[in-house]
Amino acid sequence: MNTDNKMTVEIWSDIMCPFCYIGKRRFEEGLAAFAQRDQVNVVWRSFQLDPDLKTDPGMSVNQMLAAKKGWSVEQAAMMNDHVTGMAREAGLDYHLHKAVVANSWDAHRFSHLAAQHGVQDRAEEALFHAYFTEGKNTADHEVLAAIGEQVGISRDETLAMLDSDAYADAVQHDMERAQQIGVQGGPFFVLDNRYAVSGAQEGKTFAGALQAAWEARGPLTRVGTDENSCDPDGCAV
Repeated sequence: MNTDNKMTVEIWSDIMCPFCYIGKRRFEEGLAAFAQRDQVNVVWRSFQLDPDLKTDPGMSVNQMLAAKKGWSVEQAAMMNDHVTGMAREAGLDYHLHKAVVANSWDAHRFSHLAAQHGVQDRAEEALFHAYFTEGKNTADHEVLAAIGEQVGISRDETLAMLDSDAYADAVQHDMERAQQIGVQGGPFFVLDNRYAVSGAQEGKTFAGALQAAWEARGPLTRVGTDENSCDPDGCAV
C-alpha cells in the first residue's frame, strides 16, 4: 500500500442532478467513518445531464422532467416529491418547486475556477444549495459571482472568467473522460483510479470502497448499481 501520496476521489456530477447532492452527503458520511480521511483529496469533475438544455426560468422542473420522460406533470411531481424525501433523510432541504431550469455549463466552469483557489468543494456545496434549496438561477453570472464571493473569490474575477472562454476546455475534458471510463450518469465516484461507485450509495458503501481503495493502493472495480443516479434520460429510483 502506498501511503506517500494522498488518495484522490474524483466525483462526476451535475449541478441540477438531485441524486448528486444526496450522493455528496452520503459520501461525506462514508468519508467521516474512514480512518484515513485526512489523506483523501476530493476533485469534482464536470458532467452534464443535458448539454443542450436551454435556461428557462419560466419552466418548472416538473414540466421539464415531464417533457423529457413523456410523463404527465403530475407523474413528474410525484417523482420529485420522492427524491425530496430522500434528500430530507440525508439532511438536505429541497424546494424543487422553486428550482430554475438552467444549463450548467457556466456553473461547471466556475467550479474549475474554484478549484484553482482551493475552494472547489465549498463551491459545489454552494451551487447545489443555490439550485435545490434557494431556487436561484445557477446559469446567471451574477448569481455565480455572488457564490464566488461566498467562497472567497472576488466578484470581478468570477465575472471576468465567465465573460471569457476560460475553463471550457477543462469542462469538455472532464466530460470526454467520463465517456472513456463509462460514466453514464451522476453521481459517479472514482477512488484512486481503482474503484468506482455509481449513484448515491449509502455512507457505509462509500466507507467500504474507500477502505478497499486505500488497501489496494489495477483495474477499475465498480461498486454498486446505477440505482439512485441520474443520466441524460432522467433519474432512476
